[in-house]
Amino acid sequence: MSASPTSSTFPQTARYLGPHGTDDTMEVTVVLRRRGTPPEPAQWPTRHAPSRTSFGERFGADPADVEHLRGFARDHGLQETDCQMHRRSMRLRGSISALQKAFGVELGRYETPDGRQFTGCQHAPQPSQALGPHVIAVLGLDQRPVAKPHFRRAKQPASQSFTPLQVGQLYQYPDGTDGSGQTIALIELGGGYQSDDLSTYFSSLQLTTPTVVDVAVSGGSNQPGGDADAEVLLDIEVAGALANSAKIAVYFAPNTDQGFYEAISQAAHDTTNQPSVMSISWGGPENNWSTQSFDAMQSALEDAVALGVTVIAAAGDDGSSDGVTDNQPHVDFPASSQYVLACGGTRLQASGTTIKSETVWNETASNNGATGGGVSAQVAKPDWQSGITLPAGTNGRGVPDVAGDADPASGYAVRVDGQDTVIGGTSAVAPLWAALIARCNQSLGSPLGDVHAAIYQIGTAAFHDITSGNNGDFKASKGWDACTGWGSPNGTKLLTALQGLQKQA
Repeated sequence: MSASPTSSTFPQTARYLGPHGTDDTMEVTVVLRRRGTPPEPAQWPTRHAPSRTSFGERFGADPADVEHLRGFARDHGLQETDCQMHRRSMRLRGSISALQKAFGVELGRYETPDGRQFTGCQHAPQPSQALGPHVIAVLGLDQRPVAKPHFRRAKQPASQSFTPLQVGQLYQYPDGTDGSGQTIALIELGGGYQSDDLSTYFSSLQLTTPTVVDVAVSGGSNQPGGDADAEVLLDIEVAGALANSAKIAVYFAPNTDQGFYEAISQAAHDTTNQPSVMSISWGGPENNWSTQSFDAMQSALEDAVALGVTVIAAAGDDGSSDGVTDNQPHVDFPASSQYVLACGGTRLQASGTTIKSETVWNETASNNGATGGGVSAQVAKPDWQSGITLPAGTNGRGVPDVAGDADPASGYAVRVDGQDTVIGGTSAVAPLWAALIARCNQSLGSPLGDVHAAIYQIGTAAFHDITSGNNGDFKASKGWDACTGWGSPNGTKLLTALQGLQKQA
């Protein structure tokens, strides 16, 4: 259950450039309500996922709602370009004039302070009363960027850096596993990679280059050459090194609410690649999301975990404020979703194959970031968090659930656009955990799906408990805390504990 964020999150710093040409055309995604009752998460080890082919019949769009929307589209001169009933989405194309009348908005051209221009509307779409009950969201009218990648480059040379393999060894990833038979979905809202970088990098680790496939979403594509390449390559190289035999499916989408929603939804329902794990290293503060965008994202994430996909997301790199300047704590979304395994960050120091120390990542004094974490203002405290103590005065979903090395001062040796470099950030922790979940899935012979209840039952027994440091407003403590969750993993102990729960079920 979740409360809704504010209905309008239009960036006040955006400069209005003028009205949008009414003869131009745009394409929007309309997200429909689901038929029947919401699906239950495929919760390890007691609840199994329905097949992707049967899911739509039980939890997809109601055919009557689809026909109602088609009538609405015809009445407003909009063209249906695609309909995915199992995903509850219909794409409609029309002129700016027709879209403005249909959804009660006034579209304009805007520019952000960093020079990016976009089409936007100053309030959320308002479908007519006749359409409203049938629809969760209309996405794509406001095309401002909704998320940023959560990676950090060290401002000074890293005091100690690691290859992903070294981090996996320090965290005792289980022997005899390599992700065989699994597909890891990576959600990317910009950037790209060159195959030469991958072959050079994995050869340097004495590994074969994993199978990497690109999936184009809503006009997105593999487009290397920009800052976001660091995110894409970090994700592929960390996940591919630690789950070297898994397939890596990279879903490239535009950085808009429409693109983000479509990428998650398409990955969850992908019958070709069939991912069992989804890694998301992009996000934004909860209060930056409109009600419709937030609800649409939640519905896509709900689908994913019901289909047995473990969804993992970075908790952010701006400490307890999540980069918001109102002097209040904030958490990052989609990491704050109850359907997502949220990943915080640590600073890791090692000697050989032994961890010497591990503390909360907080380099704000040198303007080099800190792990996100805190308590959601939008998502209620889930049942599986009933046994933890939240920070005083809070009563929402606690973030993060788990953690891993993220400090750029103890970052990851990777290759980006032909250059060897060191990168940190909670962006690295999401694919780190995705690889571990893929290896556990391989050993268990079944996807973990929603692993929250199991992890909160296992608790500190399978983790390196982080008890030193803070992320601003919140301090590390024994057991779960709002900086690093349960801590960083001991992969072998985690797999053993999951196997124990499987035997008890």
